[in-house]
Amino acid sequence: MNKSISVLIAFLSSSLILVYFFPMWSINLEAPQYPEGLGMKIWINKLSGDINTINGLNHYIGMKKIEADSIPELKYMPVFLGVIIVMGLIAAFLRKKWFFTAWVLMFALLGIIAGFDFYKWEYDYGHNLNPHAAIKVPGMSYQPPLFGSKQLLNFTANSYPDISGFIIFIVGGVSVLVVLYLFIFKREKSIQLH
Repeated sequence: MNKSISVLIAFLSSSLILVYFFPMWSINLEAPQYPEGLGMKIWINKLSGDINTINGLNHYIGMKKIEADSIPELKYMPVFLGVIIVMGLIAAFLRKKWFFTAWVLMFALLGIIAGFDFYKWEYDYGHNLNPHAAIKVPGMSYQPPLFGSKQLLNFTANSYPDISGFIIFIVGGVSVLVVLYLFIFKREKSIQLH
């Protein structure tokens, strides 16, 4: 790999440090009785927003309390991200195509696992309801959407990436493009020269 690609890889890896300082995901609830809306932000290591109000409302329909301490992923995600950053910087320093490709695959795999894990958490949160809840709607589940909007009784739940989520998607997307460039464009160029 040439020096410019190595610098780009170092920049991509280093930019992931920003994920520690901004929320990754945002879930907002809109309803007539809450015109300003209710929101929850998911960070790499904590939750923020109107969590107490959301927990109070969810209690009536039998949903579990949302508590950062009950989400083990918030404890080990910062460590995994640190490993990803360091491995990316090593890839930039070594300038080996295979090491960079392995880094991109590891980054992508962790992203897929995180997305699936988030879906499982949402599923459990929205389906495993307390049977003694004050409000019961037969056949109703309250799983928020993984991505997009969904109507849950009189609430519209919106779930979208926040600043750190966009950083992760951009770094991942650009990294995949660099791998494609190294394996397709550079290969074709070397074939043409021979």
